[in-house]
Amino acid sequence: MRRHLGFALFALLLACAGVNAETLRMAANLWPPFTDARLPGNGLACELVSTALERAGHRTEYVQVPWARALRGLQEGDYDLLVSAWYSEERARFGQFSAPYLTNRILFLKRKDSTADYRTLADLRRYSIAVGRDYRYSPAFDADASLHKVPVTDFPMGARMLAAGRVQLTLEDELVARFYLNRELKGISDQLEFLPRPLSESGSHILVRLSHPRHQQLVEDFNRAIQAMREDGTYQAIFARHGLPSPR
Repeated sequence: MRRHLGFALFALLLACAGVNAETLRMAANLWPPFTDARLPGNGLACELVSTALERAGHRTEYVQVPWARALRGLQEGDYDLLVSAWYSEERARFGQFSAPYLTNRILFLKRKDSTADYRTLADLRRYSIAVGRDYRYSPAFDADASLHKVPVTDFPMGARMLAAGRVQLTLEDELVARFYLNRELKGISDQLEFLPRPLSESGSHILVRLSHPRHQQLVEDFNRAIQAMREDGTYQAIFARHGLPSPR
């Protein structure tokens, strides 16, 4: 009996050592406050993901690269998972999605002295809209060629163009926009305001490469750990640490 117990314990220790020996390479692009190596915990999303995975017994390492490189690197096996990805059938062909752990609300912004508003995509045809080059906002919006879209490098550029009257609208995830408006765009923040109707609301997931031999286990471990973090208050505490309101 002792011999069997000893063998079982030895096997368990070997299994644990095997799990802990691997360092999961997590990749994301620069997208504060969610992913940014300059922020505490590498940003809100990174801290949520790394905390959940580490609580499940996995070591992590964060790599920040442009989005196109992150996607390509996941497919080629350079990275084990993407920190924050919206669901698409194309991505599901090479990665397994977790349950959503964040919600991204895409909102339009206008100048406070503007009467711009909308209810449908057709209402937006009368406006010029600053959009991030190669950004994705919603399938219908992205595919609508009748809209007057003005490509910009990033949200701060679009917001400055909006404040200067060079475009009539811009758009971004609400928390991302608030992050910039409270920091580098503080000088123009009192000139801009959000439209209340979101263009889209998308769940943010981790995406684990299907070529990883334990992709199913990693996703299950993450889902369980995030749920436990919600229940014990860790999830809400991480939001508070980043100065952001946690979801209700």
